[in-house]
Order: sequence, then C-alpha cells, then structure tokens
Amino acid sequence: MTQAAIVLDNVTKAFGDGARPALDRVSLRVPARQFLAVVGPSGSGKTTLLRLINRLTDQGEGRVLVEGRDARDVDPIALRRRIGYVFQGIGLFPHMTVAENIAITPRLMGWDDKRRGGRVNKLLKLVRLPQKYRGRLPSELSGGERQRVGIARALAAEPKIVLMDEPFGALDALTRDALGRDVRALHDKLRLTTVMITHDLTEAVLLADRVVVIHQGRLIEDATPKALMTSPRHAYVRELVETPRRQAERLGALVGKRP
Repeated sequence: MTQAAIVLDNVTKAFGDGARPALDRVSLRVPARQFLAVVGPSGSGKTTLLRLINRLTDQGEGRVLVEGRDARDVDPIALRRRIGYVFQGIGLFPHMTVAENIAITPRLMGWDDKRRGGRVNKLLKLVRLPQKYRGRLPSELSGGERQRVGIARALAAEPKIVLMDEPFGALDALTRDALGRDVRALHDKLRLTTVMITHDLTEAVLLADRVVVIHQGRLIEDATPKALMTSPRHAYVRELVETPRRQAERLGALVGKRP
C-alpha cells in the first residue's frame, strides 16, 4: 500500500459550545502523490479540514497525521513551512515584488541570496511567467498572473504536500481552465501530494485522481471521478452530479436550435 502523506483519523472539530461540528468524525487517508479534490457547499467544513492539516486551526477530537507524524507533535511554524498553501484570495503581500513574495518562506528558512534567486527563476518558468515580472508588484498583474505567483510562492520551499483553498474561484472561465491544467501538470511533474478545496464538481472530476464530498461536516462520498459521476451513493451527491449534466443538455439543445 502506498504510504499515506496525510491521515485524518476520526476528526471532530467544533467552534463554540453547542455548535454543530464543522467536521464530524471525519476519517480520510491521502496517499503520497495523489491529487485529492474536496467538494462541498459553503459551510460544509471543507476549509476547516484543510486548515487542520497544517494547524492553522487547532484540532478538536481525533488525530491528524502528516507524513506519519501527529501534527500536534510538530512545531506549527515548522509544519507550515513544509507544506505549500495556496489561499482562496491569493494573499500576496502588496508592498513586495513578485520575487520577494515567492521567496518569503525560503528567506525565513535562512536560504542565501543565490539559492533564493535561483529558486525564484525556476518557479517563474514552472508557472509560465516571464522573468521580467520579478520586480513587479501584485497590483501590476492580472488576477491569473497573481494566482500563478501564489502557486509559485506555495512551491518555493520545495514542499511535497500542497494545500489549495478554492485556488481558481475568483478567475474568469478561460483563465480558470488554463490554470487548472497547469496546476495538474505541476502536480505530476513535481510528484506532489495535492489537496484542493472546491465547490465546483466539474473542476474536481477533471483535475483530481480522487474526489471526496463533505456535507454538513460529514464525509459522505469518497470515489474516483468516474465512479462519482456514474454511481453516486448519497442523495446530495446524486443531485450535485445532475447539475453539470443538465447544463450540458441545455447547451446541447441551444446549439441544436441554431441554423
């Protein structure tokens, strides 16, 4: 069996006494080098799951293991520096250049100037941005370009695990599609373990090796993209799967009506 990069073992997390748990007895095993998509509506617990992995949120009950170690036994700052994180809102520092944003974690880890500079050059090439962007500020970039810088920053310290929280949500459809394909190519090229949060089922099944669905804090479906689309078990997932099908049918009917 492939070694697990991430394990959630019967994890429950609630915010406030008496509140419905954000996550309710969730168990999940993510093998090394797998691309996992986590799908669910707003408030389902997706982001909480992601934040538990790198201790941006403290655990409640259960265990979270990262590369075989209980996350609670690892210094949280050291843990986060080993895990790439792509934020929903991109989160670049507006006063820093592209190169400075990308290199911030290596700088905090004590990399020298030459090593940082070489890493920035390599990452700009990997995310398909020209070297002339090194000195630009985030405000001088398009949304897609800023997200590419955010991805480069997440990869800067050579992590083996990358967490992505709605990484394409604010982008237009064409940019979103192109960037999604590039992210999948980077995952394969760098042999990463990727966990991506999304509310877009189509995006999940086209990019991921495996899809899990969370609803009201519970993991209700765990399948390959093909199995999820052809044999969903839970009523909510069946309805979710029908949405892109209905859209495809409507598009087909619209195209068929044209002369």
